[in-house]
Amino acid sequence: MKRIPTSEVTFRFLAEPEHVNFGGKVHGGMVMKWIDQVAYTCAANWSGHYSVTVYVGGIRFFSPIDIGDMVELKSKIIYTGTTSMHISVDVYSDKLKGDAMKKTTHCIIVFVAMDDEMRPVAVPKWTPETEKEIEMEQYAITLKEARKTVEEKMRPYLFAE
Repeated sequence: MKRIPTSEVTFRFLAEPEHVNFGGKVHGGMVMKWIDQVAYTCAANWSGHYSVTVYVGGIRFFSPIDIGDMVELKSKIIYTGTTSMHISVDVYSDKLKGDAMKKTTHCIIVFVAMDDEMRPVAVPKWTPETEKEIEMEQYAITLKEARKTVEEKMRPYLFAE
């Protein structure tokens, strides 16, 4: 079967008991792992290459996820550079008998596609088509510019001992 690149990937599953933290809710680290997995799948599918996480920013937890909840992670390309892919990830959850998923987490994660020698490789250009996609691309560009300021402030502490 031929691989068909897509700019969006969705995971859906039940939150299980091994995902629980000491407070009885799904552990934030588990949610971050899920985010990385769905975003990696989106990046690798779009680029057709192994991809590495280079940045996770602005992760925001809005509400907890309970064990037994249906969990849905939606990832989508919102901006591409030469070798990078900026991916928006939203996490939703709801009771199995509920009628509406609620957003529990949001973040932007950036991946770089790599060739077989682990060097960055060009990715296909993503072009927004809808008003919402144009808005999300601008959001990614705005965050990219803000990261430059943050990284400048962080520079003295990045490799300090």
